[in-house]
Amino acid sequence: MIRRRAGRTAVVAVLLAAGALLVTSALRDTLTYYRTPGEVLGDPDATGERVRLGGDVVPGSLRHTGDLVVFRLAEDGHEITVEQRGVPPETFREGEGAVVEGTLSPDRVFRSDHVVVRHGNEYRPSTAPAGPVDAR
Repeated sequence: MIRRRAGRTAVVAVLLAAGALLVTSALRDTLTYYRTPGEVLGDPDATGERVRLGGDVVPGSLRHTGDLVVFRLAEDGHEITVEQRGVPPETFREGEGAVVEGTLSPDRVFRSDHVVVRHGNEYRPSTAPAGPVDAR
């Protein structure tokens, strides 16, 4: 009887571990991590490695030349120049957060092929005063 119980416990433990492994691997693909400019610039092995880079678009740094968009991302006092081919999202603006995907070139310019506007997790309603409601 004791051997049967130990065998069942072992089978249940293996099944639970396999289920946890499947859930963990499925969640890994849904999470989005990004590195900061300081982390990318401080990593000697970052050149040529595909990464997600996040920061705030530096005001005054945004330039459009044909289909090339050049801007700088900054976070925690570190800045990196980003070259993006294609049109960024409509909500992409200077002073706002963004996450780009691409590679760091040997000349320390980040070559991006994908831009996502970063949103905060707080909703703040408009501070404009509400006027009277006209019920006509």
